[in-house]
Amino acid sequence: MADTTTEQDEKPSRLDDLRAKHAWLDHLVAAGSRYQGSKGDFFAAGATYFSVLALFPVLMVAFAIAGFVFVYSPDLLDQAKQQITDSVSGDMGNQLNDLIDQAIASRTSIGIIGLLLAVYSGLGWMANLRNALTVQWGPEPPSQSFVRTKIGDLGALIGLFVALAVSFGLSALAGSGLTQWILDHIGLGDVPGMFIVVRVVSIVVSLAASTLLFTWAIARLPRIPLPYRNAVKAGLLTAVVFEIFKGIATFYLKSVLSGPAGATFGPIIGIMVFAFFTTRIVLFATAWAATDPQNLRFATAAVPDPVLIEPRVAVAPGAGSVRVVTAIAAGAAVAAGWLRLRRGGRG
Repeated sequence: MADTTTEQDEKPSRLDDLRAKHAWLDHLVAAGSRYQGSKGDFFAAGATYFSVLALFPVLMVAFAIAGFVFVYSPDLLDQAKQQITDSVSGDMGNQLNDLIDQAIASRTSIGIIGLLLAVYSGLGWMANLRNALTVQWGPEPPSQSFVRTKIGDLGALIGLFVALAVSFGLSALAGSGLTQWILDHIGLGDVPGMFIVVRVVSIVVSLAASTLLFTWAIARLPRIPLPYRNAVKAGLLTAVVFEIFKGIATFYLKSVLSGPAGATFGPIIGIMVFAFFTTRIVLFATAWAATDPQNLRFATAAVPDPVLIEPRVAVAPGAGSVRVVTAIAAGAAVAAGWLRLRRGGRG
């Protein structure tokens, strides 16, 4: 009976058989195990918190920039106030217009304070995100000095903004409206089936822009040096999943914002949900890249457990007095021989 139970326990499961047959499934399961073992959801929640925290200083900077724009464009300011008056009637509209005037008057101080707070909170967000991505590669490497770490986080933050600008720029250039405008200018706007071509081109370019963004993030944000070519597959996987997630999130946000509670709390909830799932996608893609066989050499080696060295002295029972007497006799013999040699040398 015991032998039968042992054979059943040692028999591979259905999942083990499938993993042995399909390399992609084995890689996917290994990535999921790495993600769960590295507390991916925990780090994603922390990164989401810092994302929301960093949002308010960014809004302060945005209001300051809008204030400078309104100062040099009075007509644009009048149009904005008129739209507020038409959309929000009564005292609420007047209060919003007063807030705009106050924001314009204090645009410099709001901009400076917002910029300082944005840098501070942005560095905290970047440090948390980089640590979360690094853990997917194994134990964290030895920490550097505080100054070098913050300089590296600042460089990563600037690089992320540049990557976002390039990605969003490509997505905007591939937008359906701009593509349709270009086709109309070259006389191809009325060609049958051109709408499908426009949609396909916009999706392909948007997917390429997202691939570039996530490839850079997976290769450069972790504190592990990884070549870009080794992160392309993970970047493409992330871009595909992210585009699908954006489509689902669009319908979700429309349903959330339709109600009265959604109009009040929907935007902040939408930002939190979007940030949380986006971070989870990037973390899983990083775990997928870390478990890729071609990237195993870049993973950090596990630190061995500390070893306690305890010297042990074994004393044979019953032989202590004999050894002491023998040692004394040997010492006396050596001393006597040395004295004889010394006297013989004098003679």
